[in-house]
Amino acid sequence: MDATGLNLVAEDDPRARPVNSHLEPAASSSAGQERLKRSASQAFMDFIGVSAKRIREDIGDLGGGEEVDGGAKVDGDALADNLEEELQCGCCSAIVYRPVVVAPCQHFFCGSCVTLWIRNGGTSCPACRTISTSVTFSRPLQAVIDTLLRHAPGKARSASERMQADAIYHPGVPLRIPSPRQASPEPNVPTTNTIYVRPCPHCLPGNQWGWRCPQPIVDPDADPAHAWLIENGNPPGHAVCGNCENVLALQAPTTTRCDFCQVSFCGIGIPQRCIAAPLAVQHPHGFADLGDLIQCGEVYDCFDGNTVEVDIMLDYLSAQGLSPRHIYREIVAHIQSQPRQFAPLIELELFMDLHPVPGGVDPDPNAPRTRICRICAAEVLLYGLRDWWIRERKKGFLEEHIMARPDCPEGSLCPRQKDHAHAKEFNHLIATDAQDPAPEPVPAPLREAEPPSAVDFPPLVPPPEEDRPSQRTGDDPGPSAATILLPSHVAFDITLDQASEFADFVAAPSSQDFRDEVDALL
Repeated sequence: MDATGLNLVAEDDPRARPVNSHLEPAASSSAGQERLKRSASQAFMDFIGVSAKRIREDIGDLGGGEEVDGGAKVDGDALADNLEEELQCGCCSAIVYRPVVVAPCQHFFCGSCVTLWIRNGGTSCPACRTISTSVTFSRPLQAVIDTLLRHAPGKARSASERMQADAIYHPGVPLRIPSPRQASPEPNVPTTNTIYVRPCPHCLPGNQWGWRCPQPIVDPDADPAHAWLIENGNPPGHAVCGNCENVLALQAPTTTRCDFCQVSFCGIGIPQRCIAAPLAVQHPHGFADLGDLIQCGEVYDCFDGNTVEVDIMLDYLSAQGLSPRHIYREIVAHIQSQPRQFAPLIELELFMDLHPVPGGVDPDPNAPRTRICRICAAEVLLYGLRDWWIRERKKGFLEEHIMARPDCPEGSLCPRQKDHAHAKEFNHLIATDAQDPAPEPVPAPLREAEPPSAVDFPPLVPPPEEDRPSQRTGDDPGPSAATILLPSHVAFDITLDQASEFADFVAAPSSQDFRDEVDALL
């Protein structure tokens, strides 16, 4: 725009008039209003027209590499490559598919990549490791990607990759990256005299728990000559806590023992963790909420790597508001209702070497179990999770299309159940005979009355296997009276003469009179 055009615009602008213009006569005011209604200057309109024309030319020439403002060239292929680089997922390094944005850091990834990140234990943003508050689907990013792929279809992902990603994540499904787990408080372990065993809390006289060990451990600081060496094992009447690894008194009121791993717990170091609680009130270790189930890889091992079934179960738990502790309680109740209760789990040695300290000897593998530690409770949860889900599906809360899937011919041993397409088409969770009671026998339909024949009346006395007659031919005279056997559900007495007469009836031709005589005889 030149200076003349700027001057014209300045003259027409009411803001350029003197401040006391309102003191002019009414005619001047009226003329000013008419000037305000006048269109913008021609120079300004020429500038707008040129700018709009230039913008349209720039958009139309992006793919042709023509000269634009300043003589620079814009290559459409290079622009598409740059956009592809900017729109890469931080996890898979490919153009983002079904983009989701992590708040508050605003990094974006594929929805399927973030879902797998959460399943594998991720507790923060995959890019910057910032604690996330929410993960949402980004429609603006999706619009940009759709525009790019319309002009460069070759940059789109393959059909198989898109199908696998859609099986993992669906747009609109809310995601949440679990917060990092709070670390357990560090036990207060003294560092002096590490070659000696230090007294337990109950060895000190006048301790706050009101109970003292009958065989107290000598304090190595006060009497090193009589102190107990660590290399000699546990002092008499003492052991090591399975959680905080401090020395405890076996007979102390605060000490508890797990009936599964036979490890003792002090109940003092970390009160909520150093305890073997009753079966129904214990918390499985590492399973505080649904997010812990998502992060646990052993959950997928329980379903033989069938991620489709795990996703269905997790969606069901989220919809029903069920926690891992609720599942654990129902598993314990089901096991206790079985004849052998926890004996099969003990025989499988599921509770061996779970703690850093050795456990005791199980006095009776068939004895009832009343107390359990947190780690053993987690093992019980993982052991019974699959069977619990099979029982839970029968309650009828799942969608119809999920329950309508046909059973896979190979069942739970199918090697293809890790394939998403195959797992979505077939059901691989098939209850065994031990889990499902045998169906009640259905009574056979009643047959219409037919003329009896020799086959309808088996022999009276069962002959040896080799002597039993086969189906008669036309020349066979039929069974004798001594070889007639009536069905076992028919209870009545029959004499030899009646049996002989009955044999004659069998050999006679079929007729209505014959049926009447047989009915009268029976």
